[in-house]
Amino acid sequence: MKVDGSCHCGKIKFEAEIDPNSVTICHCTDCQRLTGTAFRVSVPAAASSLHFITGMPKTYRKTADSGRQRMQGFCGDCGTPIYSTSTDEHPTHYGLRVGSLAQRNQLIPQQQVWLRSALPWLPDMPCATSYECESF
Repeated sequence: MKVDGSCHCGKIKFEAEIDPNSVTICHCTDCQRLTGTAFRVSVPAAASSLHFITGMPKTYRKTADSGRQRMQGFCGDCGTPIYSTSTDEHPTHYGLRVGSLAQRNQLIPQQQVWLRSALPWLPDMPCATSYECESF
């Protein structure tokens, strides 16, 4: 499925190809803090399909409690999260933030991870698969 997205202020615009059946909710505490809310929803896109039409995200290297590092791409002006990816010089995939995609209403999460960190006031979110991660 072809998707397009942008940051809130419109300085960054992009497009990519994704599998709409690969949308994931992550409840880890890093995602809660980085999104400023209860969880993060993302969908993977091959690096070869991600094209920035205008602007380029600023990046931040985050280190999880496990020691694993991930690059976070966001708008340096309005702060909109755009993606996460590996710290490799040439990543193969990006986890696009569903909230930045124009087609977000069509992208229904199929799995959720890090349930032990889910906030207790959230309603049940039925997904095809739910599981705990051992490292992040």
